[in-house]
Amino acid sequence: MATMPNTFVIGAAKSGTTSLYDYLRQHPDVFMSPVKEPCYFAYAENPPVMAGPGDEEANRESGVVYTTPEYESLFSEATSEAIVGEASPVYLYDKDAPRLLHEQCPEASLIAILRNPVVRAHSHYLQLIQSGREPLDDFEAALDAEDERVDAGWEWSWHYRRMGLYGRQLARYLEYFDREQLHVYRFEELTADPAGFAQTVYRALGVDPSFTPDTGVRRRATGVPTLDWLHRFIGTPDHVLRRWARLVLPEALRDRILMRVRNANLRKPPLPRAARARLAEAYAGDVHRLETLLDRSFSDWLTTDENRIANDG
Repeated sequence: MATMPNTFVIGAAKSGTTSLYDYLRQHPDVFMSPVKEPCYFAYAENPPVMAGPGDEEANRESGVVYTTPEYESLFSEATSEAIVGEASPVYLYDKDAPRLLHEQCPEASLIAILRNPVVRAHSHYLQLIQSGREPLDDFEAALDAEDERVDAGWEWSWHYRRMGLYGRQLARYLEYFDREQLHVYRFEELTADPAGFAQTVYRALGVDPSFTPDTGVRRRATGVPTLDWLHRFIGTPDHVLRRWARLVLPEALRDRILMRVRNANLRKPPLPRAARARLAEAYAGDVHRLETLLDRSFSDWLTTDENRIANDG
């Protein structure tokens, strides 16, 4: 019988899911899919049209799978690990994913990391600017274009505002899964103490919490490249210098150096005040729903206090 996952990092996008995937993958009692975001339970029944700039290429490069045999093959090398998992942040957003996950993996543990949805939306916008896919150089213009893009079949990464409606999204999961199966954390818990956060998750999943992962590299930092040529070089695996580096440097060291150089070359434009206010208003009702759902305060996400804004995300 094919091995299926028993643990899913379901989101949110741009909220540290790649870091958590990496920390889980390092644990000796955990097997994580070699493809970080297979997106199977979001795409199996209703795959996106992929009508946006670079949609098809981006999903192909990330290793998205559409069929059950393809998906099961991702876990074929799992052996005696207590946890078998994957991390597809679209699962939190997708309407069908909770039902499909429950149909095939009803006893699964689900992990969600929630980031201030206002900051999350801007970070996702910057990621698509960084990758050269976002044609609009004004964040508010991109927000204005969202409904039209969704209607035209642009994939989920372009749904900047909609992806932050966590109250609505988690409520769908609680229609199918017990509250005890859903482990919800704040993004700040990860960024304040990455190793401690990883150990908290290990403990929640029932594996050795004393294991300390390597948390030295932030793998999905977003921003606008300061030097375009350097950003292109880092993203070009067959560049002559990259080939030379593969001959003389161990893979782990090479990866660490590239990520540090890449991240140092990124600058993060500030979130425009008008866009922040606009999104905070749009999210207010859903944040209150989330607070009721989890019995926990998230009111700081809606603040307009300048000191809080300066330290937010």
